[in-house]
Amino acid sequence: MAGGKKGEPAIKVIAKNRTAHHDYFIDETFEAGVVLTGTEVRSLRERNCQITDSFVLIRNGEAWLHGVHILPFSHGTIFNADPDRKRKLLLHRRQIEYLRSKVEMQGAAIVALQMYFDEHNRVKLEIGLARGKKLYDKRADMAKRDMDREIQRALKERSH
Repeated sequence: MAGGKKGEPAIKVIAKNRTAHHDYFIDETFEAGVVLTGTEVRSLRERNCQITDSFVLIRNGEAWLHGVHILPFSHGTIFNADPDRKRKLLLHRRQIEYLRSKVEMQGAAIVALQMYFDEHNRVKLEIGLARGKKLYDKRADMAKRDMDREIQRALKERSH
């Protein structure tokens, strides 16, 4: 995932939420910074993070990340933070207000999509404004994926 070409950002993906695209329609995405302790960043460099069940809540004009599990740093001491604590997200005030209004008006959810180190080695979180999928939507997506796979297989056999 690191950008090797000129002009391409070099990001290192730490964790992806693969179930988010399966369970939700992602309408918009935002990039947010995350307030972390030093040992948490060191643990993330070891790729010790799980964001599958994570979501964002907005309280008192601040965005808070819930459900992220960052394992304690392997060489850490008493300075290791609680692995399941709430973490504050760094967003612009307008973005927070926009997200809050969408969640209140439309009943949308804010889910974490992926966590990564940006080109300046800062931890960033990609969050998405999401609407829940019904079971028939998930089935339709799976059927479309299977159909695309069959088409690709047929084209490959035809070209040989």
